[in-house]
Amino acid sequence: MERMQQKIVSLALPSIIENILQITLSTVDIYFVASLGSIAISAVGLNTLISNLYLTFFIALGTGISILTARGEGEKNPAKVKQNIQNGLLLTFCISLGFFAMNVVFGDQILHLIGKKTNLVEVAQIYFNVVIIPIATLSFMTVLSSILKSLGDTRTPMFTVLVINLINILLDYILIVGIGSFKGWGILGAGIATTASRLIGCIILFVILNRKTQFLRGFRFHFSGSIKEMVGYALPVGLEKISMRIGQLVYGGLIISIGIKHYAAHNIAGTIEAYSYLPAMGFGVTAFTMIGHAIGERNFQDIRKIGRLTYKYSTIFMVGIGAVFFIFAPQLADIFTDDPEIIHLVSTVLRIIALFQPLLCSTQVIASSLQALGDVKYPFYLTTIGIWVIRILGTIILGQKMGLGLIGVWISYAIDITFRGSLLWIRFNKKTKNISVLRKEYLNEPSK
Repeated sequence: MERMQQKIVSLALPSIIENILQITLSTVDIYFVASLGSIAISAVGLNTLISNLYLTFFIALGTGISILTARGEGEKNPAKVKQNIQNGLLLTFCISLGFFAMNVVFGDQILHLIGKKTNLVEVAQIYFNVVIIPIATLSFMTVLSSILKSLGDTRTPMFTVLVINLINILLDYILIVGIGSFKGWGILGAGIATTASRLIGCIILFVILNRKTQFLRGFRFHFSGSIKEMVGYALPVGLEKISMRIGQLVYGGLIISIGIKHYAAHNIAGTIEAYSYLPAMGFGVTAFTMIGHAIGERNFQDIRKIGRLTYKYSTIFMVGIGAVFFIFAPQLADIFTDDPEIIHLVSTVLRIIALFQPLLCSTQVIASSLQALGDVKYPFYLTTIGIWVIRILGTIILGQKMGLGLIGVWISYAIDITFRGSLLWIRFNKKTKNISVLRKEYLNEPSK
């Protein structure tokens, strides 16, 4: 048990640090772009919406690849690991190529559809050309990082993001602000800095992954073996992410209709709350990796322990963060605004969600545990119901009809978290209760 605890912590901490660095990277970008004015900030934000939508596909693909790669690693089967990596990278290339063609042909229409305002679209087009068209840099970074984590290496992605941060800061300063007689390229420089740093990140991850697995030896440029199973796992995860993204757009529109100050407070509270997800995301990666390895190693008796321990440690971290939210909510809100009404709204909703940290943890860690078991459809169903029924319907009833405004919106959010977190926990306990049933499911052995 002690060895398992040490492994959980050693895998989780680099992932948590990596997530912190990712947020820092976004913050630094906004800091430098802010010097160019509000149009530039909005242009980057517009492109981020598009980028995030594409990202859902590659997160899903990374999950599908990682489920099979983690099991191959647990089986100590290098050939299976290499086959899954090759299939995954070929599939990533094909999807990236499709997005590249779509961006080149329909990029202008996509920007006008979302941006509408001509002056905003003109500036956004510059960033789009150097960041969104070569989206392969983001796609391969995402997938390569997922594969390394599935192999039990969470440190390499962490150090890679650290390197990217340093390079991005340097390039942002040179290409946006300028140095000496060079006055900088403005938003074009911001885009080049982002893509260049991602490209360097891809190269680092690619080289290290090949050193670990030698997947380039005998690389075959055609799909084989487990590709159907890989897509079968990735598809529900992708649909879950897309359902959530589109639902959030509808959800955001409803909040805007309540009032601009309510929407501003919602965004501020969401920005602060994002930090509470960091432990859950880190321990979620750990649960996913260790359960995948346990299946490959046929250590079915460890699966339940891994899920419960990662949930326990994540909850401890998140309850601590929730306590900070509850006690210092006004001070946290005051960092972002001096409007008393917005500060009051942010403080209230932060204190609401602070009480639900254990269930919020379940939606990350236990969902990742189920995905590692190959149960990818159940989280998709719950997310769809949670977003489209509970949150959206709750916002209409509590936020609009009953006049509770943003408070009603976040009460709906808390109900959604309670609904999903509880059912995910019940599902995990049910699936891992009987070891002989697990053996039958993964080894086709008769249950005793």
